Amino acid sequence: MQQLTQKLGSGDMVIQEVPYPQLGKGMVIVKNHYSIISAGTEGSTVVAARKSLIGKAKERPQQVKQVIDTLKKQGPIQTYRAVMKKLDAYSPLGYSCAGEVIEVGEGVTEFQIGDKVACAGAGYANHAEIVSIPVNLCVKLDDNANLKDAAYNTLGAISMQGVRQADLRLGESCVIIGLGLLGQLAALILKASGVTVIGIDVSEAAVNQAIENKVVDLGLTRNAAGVEEQILNATQGHGADAVIIAAATDSLDPINFAGAIARKKGKVVVLGAIPTGFDRDPFWYRKELELKMACSYGPGRYDLNYEEKGIDYPLPYVRWTEKRNMEAFQKLLATKRIHIDYLTTHEFDFDNAKDAFDLVVSKSEPFTGIALKYNTDKQATKSKIATAATDKLGKINISFIGAGSYAQGNLLPNIPESAEVGRVGVLTNTGTTSKRVAEKFKFQFCATEEADVLDDKTNTVFVATRHDSHGAYVLKSLEANKNVFVEKPLCLLESELEDIIEAQSKANKAVMVGFNRRFSPLTAKLKKAVGNNPMTMIYRINAGSIPKDNWIQDAEIGGGRVLGEVCHFIDYLTYLNGSLPIKISASALPDANQLNDTLNILIQFENGSSGVIGYYANGSKAMTKEYVEVFSAGMSATLDDFKVLRIYGKGKPKKKKLLNQNKGQKEMVAAFVNGLLNDGNAPISFQEIVAVTKASFKVLESIKLGGQQVDV
Repeated sequence: MQQLTQKLGSGDMVIQEVPYPQLGKGMVIVKNHYSIISAGTEGSTVVAARKSLIGKAKERPQQVKQVIDTLKKQGPIQTYRAVMKKLDAYSPLGYSCAGEVIEVGEGVTEFQIGDKVACAGAGYANHAEIVSIPVNLCVKLDDNANLKDAAYNTLGAISMQGVRQADLRLGESCVIIGLGLLGQLAALILKASGVTVIGIDVSEAAVNQAIENKVVDLGLTRNAAGVEEQILNATQGHGADAVIIAAATDSLDPINFAGAIARKKGKVVVLGAIPTGFDRDPFWYRKELELKMACSYGPGRYDLNYEEKGIDYPLPYVRWTEKRNMEAFQKLLATKRIHIDYLTTHEFDFDNAKDAFDLVVSKSEPFTGIALKYNTDKQATKSKIATAATDKLGKINISFIGAGSYAQGNLLPNIPESAEVGRVGVLTNTGTTSKRVAEKFKFQFCATEEADVLDDKTNTVFVATRHDSHGAYVLKSLEANKNVFVEKPLCLLESELEDIIEAQSKANKAVMVGFNRRFSPLTAKLKKAVGNNPMTMIYRINAGSIPKDNWIQDAEIGGGRVLGEVCHFIDYLTYLNGSLPIKISASALPDANQLNDTLNILIQFENGSSGVIGYYANGSKAMTKEYVEVFSAGMSATLDDFKVLRIYGKGKPKKKKLLNQNKGQKEMVAAFVNGLLNDGNAPISFQEIVAVTKASFKVLESIKLGGQQVDV
């Protein structure tokens, strides 16, 4: 299927063939009929992408700071890879569309194949022939719905949320500053509600369009003579009950102008992208004005449980969610209480989408709404897409399932370039990522179907998906008689672990988990120095906080930070002392969100060694992240952030310092591939992997038991 993409680095925009999207649980596959270009949001993205690197840096100072922080901590190589991944990626465009359902995912009951629907969401409702949409970002339409109008779904919901935040009553007045798409949609909704609407814009053409289509009761340009007095007269001398700012600008004029024209104790709602550093006097303070933000489509936006898992908010407690806002907007269209056909000033066939965006950027002629129309007679297939000229195979033939930031920065670049190593297929959730990764790292194809990357060509699978799918993909790979490398953790459920143990026993294939730290060059020197004596170990991790709504913290998707990351450090201590963990006790610092991500863990090992893991989310970012101390048979050693190793014994202490941090990712991938080439075995024994995974589960068990020691 075809999708419109742009590279952030070069600004190149192209419609390209990408794999058919994945149908996940709680999702539907939709064939687009129309999608709408947002001149504001998408236009600014396209303009930024076409700027120079310096121009991009000026646009995104916060991201520049992140690059500098990465450079300080991880060195130039990892920083370069991270930056280039962003710049070279195929970035999908679009977030508002309408079409018909052609597939229904597991657990979906409200949609059927053939339903007409309107869709929303950046990364979902793309400018593409086929899209995959979560149920709470999709609304069902009448069979006779006008799909071109319905495709304004996202913009309508955003405007609807701005209106709801204004909380106006029949007969009250509202001034809308900015008469672009959002402003005009908000005005239409307000007029349908019996509110007096006054529209303001710097563009005379936008004001005239609103007046001619009876969108506003009064329309004025911002620089019109006596504009404040005219608004005062139109509101019976009181001022506006509410002001909705739907403009996008760096100027403080909209927020200060809103203060001047609002009535005493009125409301100002920020719907567009503007600064809010208003002047306290003479208006905001003396009028006791209320400033409110409108968060995108409404309640549920940015909530993983709502948008990705499809868990709705109970209607009696949250009357208007983002989906219910969409439904309300579509009902206004269906009942013809609002008419928006005039907003579509331009329509392009999808094949000419690049021309549409050139119009947005150049502004060579006036426009408001731009619709892309799709060829609905075209049949989409799930065939894999060739991305390399060769189909040559080697002794080890690798396919990837999942290829996000970590895989692109640390796994894929480190696969050895060798005639004995073949690169077969790539499968990810998004077709754009699959296509770019397959091209960049010279895989033979990108795919939609799991069967394509688990066929006879592939004998080794790398799994780098979100944590909740690790266990299932490891099982499928083993059942297909493949070696498997899985980015940590191995799985999130003890039942999955038992199934994996059984499957590995039957397949007798190599299973490797991405415990890279044991492969660090400084780790090798440390292990050689401490020898095989029983030892005491301390591993302190200044992990930093992660918001509770991040997917990693979600127990079902990410497994939380114990299963998702602490397993790394259990493995490291297991490797250092050379024996398996047998007893665990753990206690977590109480926190309001019950995240269990600030904790102390005590581990006892078979050979008498003991280790303490201090994993802390409550520290300062200024401190180094990881620090290890080891004590054994009269010697001590410290390892600071995998950059500085100090060994203390007889005589003068020895110090080894690396120019850049090295956590062993390159060495790990090489060891795995070389192990398969040499004897078919992974460099970490399956027994160790199972023991470390069990120990991670036991950490959570001990926390629940109040720190009680439990057997692994």
